[in-house]
Amino acid sequence: MIKRILVGIDTSEHARTAQAYAFHLARRFGATLIGLHVIDIVSIEGSLLHDISGSLGLEPYLDFSSKMRQVLSARGTAVLDEFAAAAQRENLPAETVMEIGVVANQICERAKLADLVMIGHRGLNERFSTGLLGSTTESVARKSPRPLMVSPVRMREIRRPLLAYDGSDRAARAMRAAAEFASTLEVPLAVITVARDLKLGERTLAQARSYLEPYALKAEFKLVPGHAHEGIIASLKSFDADLLFIGAYGHSRIIEMVIGSNTEYLLRNAPCPVFMSR
Repeated sequence: MIKRILVGIDTSEHARTAQAYAFHLARRFGATLIGLHVIDIVSIEGSLLHDISGSLGLEPYLDFSSKMRQVLSARGTAVLDEFAAAAQRENLPAETVMEIGVVANQICERAKLADLVMIGHRGLNERFSTGLLGSTTESVARKSPRPLMVSPVRMREIRRPLLAYDGSDRAARAMRAAAEFASTLEVPLAVITVARDLKLGERTLAQARSYLEPYALKAEFKLVPGHAHEGIIASLKSFDADLLFIGAYGHSRIIEMVIGSNTEYLLRNAPCPVFMSR
C-alpha cells in the first residue's frame, strides 16, 4: 500500500503538475506527503566541478558562495512553505524537507523512506538537460530504490490506466501496483503484452489475466504484435490512456549505457505519466 509519497518540489511547471498528481493520490490512498526541495549544488559550483567531484566520489559542498546559498535557501523555504500551505488547505498530512547536494542523489536517498516517488518530467534546470527528458529525471529513474511516477507538464485525472506486461519480475510488480491503483481509484485497467512471438505473447497475457482475475476491477486484455517500445506508445494513444505502468529497465546496465532502453524511450515519448516499478 502507498502510505508515504515523496514529491520533488521546485518552481517549474512540471514540478507543480507532479504536486497535483501527488495530492490526488494522497487523497485516494490516505497517504502522507513529503515535499522535498534540493538546493542544486551543480548550479552553484558549476558542472565542471561537479563532474570532477563525482568522478572522485565526493560531494562539492565546500567553497561555494555563502550569499548564493542564502538566496537559494530562502527560495527553497518559500517553495516548501507554499507546498505545506496547499496540503493544509486540502487537509492532507504533509511534511517538508530541504537538502543541499546533487538533486538526483538526494531524491534517491530520501526515497528510501517513501512508498512512491513523484517527480516532474523536467525540472527547474531543464536548460542543462538533453533531449526531451530532464537529466535529473533520467538519473532518478535509473537509481530510485522505490517505485517512481514521472508526470508530464499537464495533469489529467486518472481514468484509463494501462499496464504493459512482459512476464518479467519487474513487470509483475508493476502489475500489482496497477491492480492496487485501479481498485482504489475505481477505474478500469487496460493490459497489453507486446511480442513478436505471438504464442509466447498469448501465454504472457494469460498470466496477467489469471493474476488480475480475483481483483474487483474491470480489465481489458490485448496482445500487440511488434517491438515493445513502439507497441506501447501506439497502445497508449489507441486506448487514450492517462497512466502507464511498466517494470523499469529490462536490459542489463551495460546495454542501457550503450543503446538506451525501452524504459528511457517510454519516458521520453509517453503522452501520460509513467509509473515504474522496481
